[in-house]
Amino acid sequence: MQSIAWLVVFVLLIGFEAATMGLFTVWFAGGALVAFLVSLFTENLLVQLVVFLVISFLFLYFTRPVAVRYINSKRIKTNIDALAGKEARVTETIDNFKGTGTATLDGLEWTARSEEDGQVISAGERVTVKGVKGVKLIVAKYQEMEEAVSGREPETQQS
Repeated sequence: MQSIAWLVVFVLLIGFEAATMGLFTVWFAGGALVAFLVSLFTENLLVQLVVFLVISFLFLYFTRPVAVRYINSKRIKTNIDALAGKEARVTETIDNFKGTGTATLDGLEWTARSEEDGQVISAGERVTVKGVKGVKLIVAKYQEMEEAVSGREPETQQS
């Protein structure tokens, strides 16, 4: 009777995992399968429960990080994740100390702030989006990105 119960738990956990794809209950399904095998040799429910819990957490601890890395490796960035690295055009001078600055990205105007607090970026300049904080683009001057890639020293600007 306990063997059937472990099989039911196994099927339910696999079904739940298939419905959610959360990579969480599959490890407990593995524990239920091992507990089922143990139940064929012993009627002691406590031994079965301990085996279920130990095996489930061992599967979770040792194999989940590897599975997550391979399953999510082809994840397509969407929404805010996809903005990092894109080029934008400054439409209002960005000055973090004054709290000013806007930039246009993909036809939408965003509030923008410089990645470096002391850096002022003039209207009309190209910038690279470094990230999004709240509803503000965090940007860096585009030419700095080119120079970092090419290995050249940044040009100093005369004020």
